[in-house]
Amino acid sequence: MNNRVKKFRTELNLTQAELSEKLGVSRQTVNAIENGRYNPSTALSLKLGFILNKKVEEIFSLEDTD
Repeated sequence: MNNRVKKFRTELNLTQAELSEKLGVSRQTVNAIENGRYNPSTALSLKLGFILNKKVEEIFSLEDTD
């Protein structure tokens, strides 16, 4: 799965630490999501959408192999 979390986070001038605090997760979790090492739950994906003011479909997209 591809994601644009880092792009949208930096557009809002949020650090990983600031985003993680808003999400209620560790900074390492945000880092893992941004680097494609962790796929967030539906609830966490929806929270990301709310905080980043984007639809989940704008943040995440499937790869051909998914």
